[in-house]
Amino acid sequence: MGILDMLTSVMAARAAKDLDPAVIPAVLSEVLGNGREGGLSAVVAKLQQGGFGDQVESWIGTGGNLPISAQQIQDVLGNDIVRQLATRFGIPVDQLSTVLAQVLPGAVDQASPNGTLPHTI
Repeated sequence: MGILDMLTSVMAARAAKDLDPAVIPAVLSEVLGNGREGGLSAVVAKLQQGGFGDQVESWIGTGGNLPISAQQIQDVLGNDIVRQLATRFGIPVDQLSTVLAQVLPGAVDQASPNGTLPHTI
């Protein structure tokens, strides 16, 4: 089972009632770069540069994951990007930010099972 499949099943229960759980992997894939150069590593770097190094290190490390808020996600990714994604997937901006705040820590954690990000991301 791939990381996006696992996140879909986990987030189906957490997502707001009116958000189709099938859209979560698509949104996450878009945020993580759709396989473009940089991908997850670029998102991680952006979060670290935005002042969320402690959270990111907890996600990459083998311990528990520190939370990040929807507003913090929106601040780091930028309002324009979040608004574009929300429009593309037909979901409210605040709901998109909330879902990303819930799934991003797990996505980074799953991508770094040994406490380090793979170099191919």
